[in-house]
Amino acid sequence: MKYTTLPHTDIKVSKLCLGTMTWGNQNTKEEGFEQMDYAVEQGINFFDTAELYPVPAEQKTYAETERIIGNWFKATGKRKDIVLASKIAGPGDYTAHIRTKPFQEGIAEAIDNSLKRLQTDYIDLYQLHWPERQTNTFGIRDYKHNDADAWKDNFNEVLHALELAMKAGKIRHIGLSNEKAWGTMRYLEEAKMHNKPRMITIQNAYSLLNRTFESDLAEIAIREDIGLLAYSPMAFGVLSGKYVEGTAAADSRLKLFPRFARYSSVNCTKATTQYLKVAQDHGVSLAQMALAFVTAQPFLTSNIIGATKLEQLKENINSIHLELTDAMLDDIQKVHAEIPNPAT
Repeated sequence: MKYTTLPHTDIKVSKLCLGTMTWGNQNTKEEGFEQMDYAVEQGINFFDTAELYPVPAEQKTYAETERIIGNWFKATGKRKDIVLASKIAGPGDYTAHIRTKPFQEGIAEAIDNSLKRLQTDYIDLYQLHWPERQTNTFGIRDYKHNDADAWKDNFNEVLHALELAMKAGKIRHIGLSNEKAWGTMRYLEEAKMHNKPRMITIQNAYSLLNRTFESDLAEIAIREDIGLLAYSPMAFGVLSGKYVEGTAAADSRLKLFPRFARYSSVNCTKATTQYLKVAQDHGVSLAQMALAFVTAQPFLTSNIIGATKLEQLKENINSIHLELTDAMLDDIQKVHAEIPNPAT
């Protein structure tokens, strides 16, 4: 395994982070335990979860993923060995079963509930799952301003609520997720101007099919030292090649939940087909090539991998050993130049 540190800390984390959003829906508690056991054996010490999980978010399975992780901590006694990240859900109809309060009003309760489910006294990295304001997230390509958006500029209030939790020892550090350049800089400037805790990471989608992070946030990540935690590096499994090759199992994610079509457009399929050929030409699997590309980026802190099958997890973890050659990178860039960011 390879390691780095969370920005502005001395906390060592594996370059591959274990994603958990299928546990409690597609995966059982026992399968979650198996994945955690194996990941730790391979040197992974960084887990990412959220109160929202599993996905799709439903009231009947709400927060089951955190409960599974908490039960694993209790059974194994390995809490001290893991750097644990979780998130507070943002507002919207999708999360009405969780809460309708603004971030600053729900943070204290959300943290306390997560701590109980996770059976721990602290969370190492606590993230805002997505912005409260109306902006282009979750596959929406362009920003369109809505004058009717009733969102209140509450960056300071949110940081104050997080600061209280940090002073109480309940969370150690804070981060963003699904955030844009403006929101990221607002949080950083608010922290600097008012001596509040600073965001140290940003968890956004990043993959061969979605490199929009490079357009503006990559510069912010490097110059402001706020590390990317890349999610969906496999584009919901599309970048395994199984959907274009027609080998996806009936219980694969997009067969079960076809509404998650962010990476299934005509152009995504065209680009994936070309990336598959690049991988085949260079004698590597598309899955490992896709993951190795993400892991190698200079703005990346950790690459969040997830799997529903242990065999998939093994292949994903083994990607840490793949070094992409200049020839492979050139071929990847040719596809990107022809079909840039088909998913957003």
